[in-house]
Amino acid sequence: MSEANAITVDVVSDVVCPWCFIGQKRLDKAVAAAGDIEVHIRWRPFQLDPTIPPQGKDRREYMLAKFGSDERIREIHARIEPLGDAEGISFAFDAIKVAPNTLDAHRLIRWAGAAGEAVQNRLVRRLFQLNFEEGVNIGDHAVLVEAAREAGMDASVVATLLPTDADIEAVRTEIATASRMGISGVPCFLLEGKYVVMGAQDVDTLADAIRQVAAAKARGELDTVG
Repeated sequence: MSEANAITVDVVSDVVCPWCFIGQKRLDKAVAAAGDIEVHIRWRPFQLDPTIPPQGKDRREYMLAKFGSDERIREIHARIEPLGDAEGISFAFDAIKVAPNTLDAHRLIRWAGAAGEAVQNRLVRRLFQLNFEEGVNIGDHAVLVEAAREAGMDASVVATLLPTDADIEAVRTEIATASRMGISGVPCFLLEGKYVVMGAQDVDTLADAIRQVAAAKARGELDTVG
C-alpha cells in the first residue's frame, strides 16, 4: 500500500481516563470503517492528575475529594457505563481500589512504541482493561511488568528499567508539549500531526476525519509532520 494512502494518528490519552478507553474502541471501528486507508496509531502521554503520589491514592477518597459525594460519583459512572457497554467495555468502577499515578505506565507505553506499533497497541489495550475492567493497580511495577510480557515486550528489561529514572523527563516533556499545543482534555486525536479531533467522538466522525485527511494527503495538500 502506498504511503499516499497511509496516515498517522497520534492519540494523546491517559490510561485512567474512561473516555480514552471508549475513544480507543471507537478509533478501532473508525479505522475499519475507513476502508483501504492504512492508519498508523501512536499513543502519546497525558496525565489527568500528575499530583497523585507514586504509590497512588485510595480511589474512593480521591473521587470523593474531587466530586463531593457518593451520589455524584454514581451519577458519573452511570453515565459512562452504557457508553462502555456499546463499545464492548465492561466498566467495573467499584473494583478500582487505587487511583494510580500513570507516569510509569506512560514510560512503559513509550518503550512499547520502540518495540513496534502492534506491541504498543496491545499494551495500551491491556492497561485499559486492567484498570477499568479488572480493577488492577496499573501504578504497580509488577502489574506493568506482566502487562509488558503479555504485550510481547522483554519483561526482564522492563523490570530493570522501571525502578530507574529512564525516560521520566522525556515523558514529562511530551506531556508539556501537548499542553503547549492547547490540549487540556483527552482523548485527543492528532491526524498527520496537523488535524485535531477532540474527545471520544463517534465512529462516523473519526472515520470521516481519517478519510478526509488521507484524501488531502493523496492530493499532495498536506505537509506531513512527525
